[in-house]
Amino acid sequence: MTTVLIIENDRDSGPGKLIDWLDARDITPVIIRAWDGDPVPESVDGHAALILLGGGMLPDEDERSPWLPAERALLRQAHGRVPVLGICLGGQMLAHTFGGEVKGKYGQPEKGVTELTVLPAAADDVLLAGLPSTVWAVESHQDQITRLPEDAVLLMSSDRCAHQMLRIGQSWGVQFHPEVEAERVRRWDPERVRSLGFDPDVVVADAERYAVELDKTWSTVVGRFLDLVQ
Repeated sequence: MTTVLIIENDRDSGPGKLIDWLDARDITPVIIRAWDGDPVPESVDGHAALILLGGGMLPDEDERSPWLPAERALLRQAHGRVPVLGICLGGQMLAHTFGGEVKGKYGQPEKGVTELTVLPAAADDVLLAGLPSTVWAVESHQDQITRLPEDAVLLMSSDRCAHQMLRIGQSWGVQFHPEVEAERVRRWDPERVRSLGFDPDVVVADAERYAVELDKTWSTVVGRFLDLVQ
């Protein structure tokens, strides 16, 4: 049985569509709800890949989220051994752990469906080859990567966030949320969305309007990641 280790960092940032994509390949998720007290494993041994999910904290806010040191240690142990995918906080953790910089409430927030620019370096990336020059993704962040590790390759950017996707070896980090579907967007607190400068009705309408395109793009990209797992 092929298993993928998934670390949840926040009650509201679950695996979403990842579960369907894993099921379609007969890959079993092993979910660690670190936010709820599940101990973070010391090793990925026995698992074919590691996925780190999002959360509202910074990757080094250890007092607020005391499991983060163990998660960074797990990431260091997994890197170079199995494919790794870091989503939002997970992508920031990848950058932070290997020498980059992440800042809280930096620049302008992104919330809802956002246009991303696929950079030339993506042309020969195993996950992204053949994608059009622009794609759409769901965003939900105020914090962002401000400096990449020296050996990182930048793969995507947006108008508000330069570092949308990076790769270090066979570890990928994304600022956006490929796993989020329109149903989750509909559950977002409208007052919170409004406080960030976005119209909650427009955010929901965009998530529904782009739902098919989002699923087509990210089922392909994550599917290629899962092909590496198998």
